[in-house]
Amino acid sequence: MKRALLEEDHEQFRELATEFNAREVSGKYAQWEKDHQIPREVWQSAGENGLLGLAVPEEFGGMGIDDYRFRVVLDEEFVRAGHLALALAFHLHDDLVLPYLINYGTDELKAKWLPRMVDGSTITSCAFTEPGAGSDLRAVRTKAVRDGDNWLLSGQKTFIGNGAFGDAALVLARTDGESGRATATSFSLFMVERSEGYSNGNPFDKMGLRASDTAELFFDEVKVSDADRIGEIGQGLAYVKEQLPQARLAIAVAASAICSASFAQALEHAANRSTFGQALTQYQNTRFELANLKTESHVTQTFVDQAVLAFNAGELSAEEAAEVKLWASESAKKLSDKALQIHGGYGYIMEYPIAQSFTAARLLTIFGGTSEIMRETIGRAL
Repeated sequence: MKRALLEEDHEQFRELATEFNAREVSGKYAQWEKDHQIPREVWQSAGENGLLGLAVPEEFGGMGIDDYRFRVVLDEEFVRAGHLALALAFHLHDDLVLPYLINYGTDELKAKWLPRMVDGSTITSCAFTEPGAGSDLRAVRTKAVRDGDNWLLSGQKTFIGNGAFGDAALVLARTDGESGRATATSFSLFMVERSEGYSNGNPFDKMGLRASDTAELFFDEVKVSDADRIGEIGQGLAYVKEQLPQARLAIAVAASAICSASFAQALEHAANRSTFGQALTQYQNTRFELANLKTESHVTQTFVDQAVLAFNAGELSAEEAAEVKLWASESAKKLSDKALQIHGGYGYIMEYPIAQSFTAARLLTIFGGTSEIMRETIGRAL
């Protein structure tokens, strides 16, 4: 079946993404994995090539492209090239930070931040989760206290992608001045730039996606201008809920790309690997496993493609985004595992793309809301 999602413009954009991967990333990525860091010049090159902030309006330095199919193409090319950590790092910047600035920021705020995010000179992170607050954001303890025209921000965040080497963070903080159980209007959002009192821990030693740094962030009475507050005071949780569909769709898109890549990697290995005098594809069990991989990857891609079209039309609900995120991430975990098994011992070697797909897929059922939370979200809406 011909895939109906993409058009000529998207395939032309794919050529740009492919060329960027070949020129700027291939041959260097393995070292970035060892260093736990993507060099800053790669971000700047991505900005120069128009790969960051696609949805940013032209008046703020972007291209004003609100068609999410271009993001799909980017993910597919990064995953196909084996550069999964780069895909994650850009997602954090584009899907978990930018939408808040674009949808709720003042023109002054947009003028300050968006051009820098588009050209890659400012790397951002999304700082919501804390040691005691993951899926339950009402348990967030980071607080912001009003101080004239500023706020004093104090608290700790954890599992923050781009946290160690990023320049700024989108921070969810409690602003109601209370210490009891938080309410729906207890929190606000701020763009917080590195300054006195803003520090980070060392990058976590993760099992996968190691080039994309993840760390704790610490805020000790960091002075934040009220002009860097995003939207209305007390509406932080409401804004987070409104942006959940894009955040979860982004994960589903990456998961679908991993499903397709896992099948392709398994097929190539099975066709070229021989045991007992014949290729692995000559064994019925291997062919059956490959048939399952192909079918399930196509099912996942079709489901995700439909969700992308719904999102473009403004019709993807939080519950539907939870469904597609649940299915795609669980499928990526299962399919990458089966594809790794076909590789045998080679699949356990990190220089093989399937090993990187396997470790990356394991994050996707946790990141952006666990599969258990997705089921709870879907179940409550029944």
